[in-house]
Amino acid sequence: VGVLALQGAFDAHTRRLAELGVESRLVKDISDLDGLDGIILPGGESTTMSNLLVASGLGVVLTSRLHDGLPVFGTCAGMIMMAHTIHDGRPDQISFDAMDIKVRRNGYGRQNDSFEQDISITSLDSPFHALFIRAPIIESIGSDVEVLASVGEHPVLVRQAQALASSFHPELVSDLRVHEIFLSMI
Repeated sequence: VGVLALQGAFDAHTRRLAELGVESRLVKDISDLDGLDGIILPGGESTTMSNLLVASGLGVVLTSRLHDGLPVFGTCAGMIMMAHTIHDGRPDQISFDAMDIKVRRNGYGRQNDSFEQDISITSLDSPFHALFIRAPIIESIGSDVEVLASVGEHPVLVRQAQALASSFHPELVSDLRVHEIFLSMI
């Protein structure tokens, strides 16, 4: 499983994958995409990641791979880049258009508005302790998107075909179950 490693919380994802006994590869350039069974797009700063994806040429190739069916899991900024529509993004910001969702960057507020909350996730028998850090809000979803968890009226964990996205950071807690959901999709 590849982990996009241009910026953001990629190290935490590689640690979670290692805990699950899954081999991972840091993805920094186009050749790192070869032979992957899936890829994780980490949290971080979506505008910075977007700029680095353009500068490296990785954005165009990764978009093609995602549209060809490479399983993908995006957390926070990764989810933003997966969205069909990004509100409050820069005009030149990359959208992989890998999931039929509309998101608002920093929808829950700035850094000091970050929060933790136990959430119920479909298929899990106990709550998941989720960390929301400058988290995006999913404002709407397409008819093929399945909501796996919500906070209030807003979905925070969604799945569509081979794509999984979360507003929160499952890589920053010791609970491995959200990563297991992604791995079951590969």
